[in-house]
Amino acid sequence: MNTIFILFMVLIVIACVLLVIIIMAQNPKGGGLSGTFGGTSPAQFGVQRTNDFMEKSTWTLGGVIIVLCLMSVILTANPALINASTKSKDAAPAKTEAPANSNTPVQAPATK
Repeated sequence: MNTIFILFMVLIVIACVLLVIIIMAQNPKGGGLSGTFGGTSPAQFGVQRTNDFMEKSTWTLGGVIIVLCLMSVILTANPALINASTKSKDAAPAKTEAPANSNTPVQAPATK
């Protein structure tokens, strides 16, 4: 596997874990992490800002995951994009074998 592909997979897994943590911190009825602060008013202790941050980070991480997935698919579908820069570094000169001469005798394995 290519290191760029592995890097994309690691970034996708990290973004997914962060997204799960943020979603689990939210409450479907709007309480979530903001309910921990104890106020019923959304303006106390910046609770509204917390909800806005949680919503924006959810959308942002979702977008990051989509972009990373698309980029990894594009790079996997066209390996020439990945190998273009590493081809000159990794390419070893191909060894060409001389054609076998049909006149050379084949030796049988030694028996004991």
